[in-house]
Amino acid sequence: MLRPRETRELRLLAHALSISPTATVTWAHDVAGNAVATAVFDGLTDHLVIESRATVELTAPAWPVFAIAASAASYPFVYAADEWTDLGALTVPQYPDPDGRLSRWVEGFVMARPTDTLSLLKDISNGVFTQIAYQSRDTEGTQSPIETLDRRWGSCRDFAVLLAEAARRLGLGARIVSGYLSDPEMSLVGSLGSGSTHAWVEIFVPGAGWIAFDPTNRSVGSQNLIPVAVGRDIHHLVPVSGSYSGRPGALCDLTAGVVVRLAVPEHATAMGNRTEATAI
Repeated sequence: MLRPRETRELRLLAHALSISPTATVTWAHDVAGNAVATAVFDGLTDHLVIESRATVELTAPAWPVFAIAASAASYPFVYAADEWTDLGALTVPQYPDPDGRLSRWVEGFVMARPTDTLSLLKDISNGVFTQIAYQSRDTEGTQSPIETLDRRWGSCRDFAVLLAEAARRLGLGARIVSGYLSDPEMSLVGSLGSGSTHAWVEIFVPGAGWIAFDPTNRSVGSQNLIPVAVGRDIHHLVPVSGSYSGRPGALCDLTAGVVVRLAVPEHATAMGNRTEATAI
């Protein structure tokens, strides 16, 4: 999963996937609409290089205005029957909360009933930012929401899981997004600085649709976000996965990196910046 997802605010101008050694590559879309490339290799090799190059135009505003439907402007609200059916498992918590600790934590942000929906969601996202210390982590796996609350630290994927589960505890539809940070000024928080792989959350609010919340950077909207894949659970969003056969201990070294370069045309003004990203 390396091909950026086009949205109204992100235009994919070009994308190329290069693999060495040569492989037979087929493309498909999964149940969430993510573009998935499958590579099959015919012979033996002592190396594997996967390079994804994309040029995108990101025009998301810094201060978005969301046209939330009147029926959903205040929480609690009820999704329409069709929305509820389509959201399905995205409204169902994915992690156990046997003692109700997560439920109590998120309820602490609900100052009244009714309360402004967008303000409530911003407060929860900001709560993750202020109460949990960010710590980059390269090890495999993701903390459960309870582990993150107990440890009081986590990576961007831990922040995303906590926020998504908090929204689901309130009966809202949430999905986790995997992608990249567009941060040429190096002012945001990410695992590798500008262009780092990143995770955040989208919450469905009628009228506005899917609203992006990045608790790691205390932001709302997609100004600095390049989505690649969305899913119900973080485990569905591994950028590169697969299997190989060989002698025990054959894998000696594994590295990954992302390089981002701004490509601003001379005529670019209100159209936004074009970003060229290379992931290896």
